[in-house]
Amino acid sequence: MQWDDLKYFLALFRSGTLSAAARTLGAEHSTVARRIASLEEGLGMRLFERSGRGFSLTAEGEAIADIAARVEEETLNIARVAQGRQSDLAGVVRISAPPTFASRFIAPRLTALRRRYPGIELELAGDSRAISLSRRDADIAIRLSRPTTGSIVTRRVGTMAFGLYGQRDYLAKAAACDRDFLGYDDSLDHVLQQQWLRRLEPDLRLAFRSNELTTLHEAAAAGMGLAVLPRFLGDPDERLAMVATPSPPPSRELWLLVHPDLRRSPRIRAVLDHTVDIVLAGRAILDPEGAASD
Repeated sequence: MQWDDLKYFLALFRSGTLSAAARTLGAEHSTVARRIASLEEGLGMRLFERSGRGFSLTAEGEAIADIAARVEEETLNIARVAQGRQSDLAGVVRISAPPTFASRFIAPRLTALRRRYPGIELELAGDSRAISLSRRDADIAIRLSRPTTGSIVTRRVGTMAFGLYGQRDYLAKAAACDRDFLGYDDSLDHVLQQQWLRRLEPDLRLAFRSNELTTLHEAAAAGMGLAVLPRFLGDPDERLAMVATPSPPPSRELWLLVHPDLRRSPRIRAVLDHTVDIVLAGRAILDPEGAASD
């Protein structure tokens, strides 16, 4: 039996389908099926039940899953300790951040870091879901709320303010009572900005929904209606104007997360410090009122 087979086993167990496991591992789904078959043959037991809905563990598979997860954790512990003690400023650093924040704020501000440390290879993933720093889904994460579980090292680095925006021509032509609203779909109805919008408009009917902030931004800029957007997106966009409201949308805290075993790695520390610096330097556009009151 090989450890690689256990990686495929855990990926299939966690995702439930060959295609999802393959995406997680960056492999072909036929490769996942082959490695699972190899593991089952080597162990002499059936680990999964196959059905039209996907793969579920057998009783034997459930027993193996607990052990495999512990093996994975210890293997990753070794890798993190080794990486944390490396003394060079070279290698891959993976950053995870909310998609629009990653593409529109973080990415344009990484050039200076690359020039200063050409040996560091950066991977920036736009992702709002909960990730596991223990499983090395990322080395560093930026999130809009503080994690409440685990031993992750956290630091609050700033706030992101929001406003209600509409296209200038749209606002000039549409009476306040006739304006449409744009917002998240049902999967993100719990988001604080959406909840604020529902309080602002108790009979809220959304003319357009999306699960992506960039899409809402462009829809608002095209004159489709009003959308709650981060100030760093809405303020610089000359197509948009912010609408006065009885109270502003809630701001979101920006939290920087890193696994304790990695925070002393020179390349991780270099990226952490740079990330803190660019957020602090961007306070005037991330939270204009907050920065002005400091």
